[in-house]
Amino acid sequence: MATISVPIGQTAVPNRKMPSLATYLSWSIDHKIIGVQYGVTALLFFLIGGALALAIRWELLTPTLDVMADGTSYNQLFSIHGSVMLFLWVIPMFGAFGNYILPLQLGAKDMAFPWLNAFAFWLIPPAGIMMLMGYFVGQTEAGWTSYPPLSTLFSGDGQTLWAMSVHLLGASSILGAINFIVTILNMRPESMSIWQMPLFSWAILATSFIVVMATPFLAGALTLLLLDRVGGTAFFDATRGGDVLLWQNVFWFYSHPAVYIMVLPGMGILSEVLSVHSRKPIFGYRMIALSSMAIAGIGFTVWAHHMFTSLQPELRIPFMITTMIIAVPTGIKIFSWIGTIWGGKIRFTSAMLFALGFLSMFVIGGISGVMLAAVPFNYQAHDTYFVVSHFHFVLFGGSVFAIYAGLYHWYPKVTGRMLDERLGRLHFVLTYFGFFFTFFPMHIVGILGMPRRVAVYAPEFTDLNRLISFASFVLGFSTLVVIYNMVVSFYRGRVAGANPWRALTLEWATTSPPPAWNFDDDPVPFEDPYGYGTEAAAAYLDAIDATFGVPDNTGSAASTPRLRPATAPAGD
Repeated sequence: MATISVPIGQTAVPNRKMPSLATYLSWSIDHKIIGVQYGVTALLFFLIGGALALAIRWELLTPTLDVMADGTSYNQLFSIHGSVMLFLWVIPMFGAFGNYILPLQLGAKDMAFPWLNAFAFWLIPPAGIMMLMGYFVGQTEAGWTSYPPLSTLFSGDGQTLWAMSVHLLGASSILGAINFIVTILNMRPESMSIWQMPLFSWAILATSFIVVMATPFLAGALTLLLLDRVGGTAFFDATRGGDVLLWQNVFWFYSHPAVYIMVLPGMGILSEVLSVHSRKPIFGYRMIALSSMAIAGIGFTVWAHHMFTSLQPELRIPFMITTMIIAVPTGIKIFSWIGTIWGGKIRFTSAMLFALGFLSMFVIGGISGVMLAAVPFNYQAHDTYFVVSHFHFVLFGGSVFAIYAGLYHWYPKVTGRMLDERLGRLHFVLTYFGFFFTFFPMHIVGILGMPRRVAVYAPEFTDLNRLISFASFVLGFSTLVVIYNMVVSFYRGRVAGANPWRALTLEWATTSPPPAWNFDDDPVPFEDPYGYGTEAAAAYLDAIDATFGVPDNTGSAASTPRLRPATAPAGD
């Protein structure tokens, strides 16, 4: 196998222009265009979901109703906040990374089914609009939809629109997952065995298997719900012979594996970022890869821990055991990542800071998850803010921190420009402390007995809720920093070059941004995508620089500082 030769045979072009705006607003079968479409759409919904979250915290500044008309309006608010954040932010954003980066990492020209890829994306915008319409239409007692002609066009049945929206989003996920699986299994170059795949690709593979196996259960649950609402059936209506617990089972059979749909891709991003930015070979490559597949499998055996208070007593212990067992493959990843950075030449870039932030926050979420896995503790903490805290430490402290790490890591590849590191560090500090002081105190109010899903609470919780709300406003402001950074850097950021991080995976062995065809010739991957610390790796990286050039260190607006000496020392 070639280990030092130039991986591709392109013309030495240091930078390429991104496609026009019109290209991103139209149908395209280029996986890179689709990846950006996914990402921008998800970011827009993130801003909407974040605004809804701030409205929730504004309401909870005081123990009385100040913003919402009543408790029902508050319930509608946090329900749509959660739906937007999960279905329209985290899952599509990881779809953005998968669509853009995966074919490049595998040395493929595109996804296996380009047309299907585009179709999967274009299901998302109408589904998102339908979901938001469901929120406004659901306000039947007051609001602008209660007046003609909107009251004639819409029945006020926001939940039906919500169910139809999630149906479309589930179909999009299934189509995307099938595409990822076929691409990974069939479109790698001959010189890349499955044990040479980057760990991000392994994470996408495991996630895709979960999507294909779990999402049909959600589709089935939504179909039964829609039939109950518009077809006159009674699957979930206990007054007509239905079973309310049936909904809990079919919903959670999807929704707990869905947690790993929203975490596993982030774990894949972490493996890439930690190794590159600490210049260390990944510790326990095969164990990290296999632990992703183990999580995908075991994840289907834990759904009933959400139902401990309604589950038959003899079933509680088996699900408690499986819930604790799934912490094992996650622990394998945590200790492998620590082993990766241990003794490394760590560069505290913005990407690395968010990756380390993921490690600290996700461990807290994991510890509280093991606590909730214990039936006696779960009984006490069920439906309290302790659960809200745990959930956000996993899905914000985990997923969103990983998304930010991926943005800072791959933004140069997508745009050809570097993000401003000073703004990146400011973004990290605001996010880290804003997040921690928003959600960690929720452990305390939860243990003290404050229930979730309430807008009116006991006055003794006022001080902690004010701290939580003020911290959430800081967290909300931090989002504006990264958006500003991305927009300004797109136009004025320093030129990145093909491989600004000196990484060994194939997405860095082409121009930034890549051409429409990704690679001129069949790429030859380096023998170890994380094999830092050898002369062969240094020679391989120098060959990439010789092919595409390295931006100079003049400090001009169109340049980026070198991350290494002109002549790389052996072992880089």
